[in-house]
Amino acid sequence: MRWGSEERDFAVAAYISNRLSVIATQRAFRKHFNVSPGGRVPDRKSIVTWVTTFRQTGTTTRRRSGVPRPIRSPANIEAVRAAVLEFPQRSARQHASVLGLSDRSVRRILQEDLHSHPYKMAIMQELSERDFTLRSKACAALLDSVPEDAIVYFTHEEYQVIVDLIDCALWIPEHLLDVRLDVFDNVVPTGLH
Repeated sequence: MRWGSEERDFAVAAYISNRLSVIATQRAFRKHFNVSPGGRVPDRKSIVTWVTTFRQTGTTTRRRSGVPRPIRSPANIEAVRAAVLEFPQRSARQHASVLGLSDRSVRRILQEDLHSHPYKMAIMQELSERDFTLRSKACAALLDSVPEDAIVYFTHEEYQVIVDLIDCALWIPEHLLDVRLDVFDNVVPTGLH
């Protein structure tokens, strides 16, 4: 559990005032913050770490080492905006690599500052002139393979019903459950009789 600065400060003060007793510090913590007997209190390691940090730095929170780097600075936001406008086909990971920023930082800038959100582009197959002739030949072959006295039902894919003859189950889209299906009662699929 993450403890706030108020809890940390109290634990350090209680530890010092209770003659370096962790148990007495935990009891005082429980009483001060109205924690139930089974509730969570800081453990020994946390209290000792906070006291050590307080003695070294004068504060209970750890300071980060090094120079603070504001990632979402106006310069970085503008750099990401320019990179996306110039190369929109690049992924966020590629932009991060080129700009020298972390992948998560670029995504955060794109979503929170530039109000862009990820999407997956659907690639559709383009039909060529050759495809139309192949489709015509496939239709002719289908018509040649069906016996003349067979009853064939062609439907729009939205209303297509799949009959599973092995398990005797009828699979139909949920929004079509009210449609009358008695027209399929006497139909025997070709090749299965």
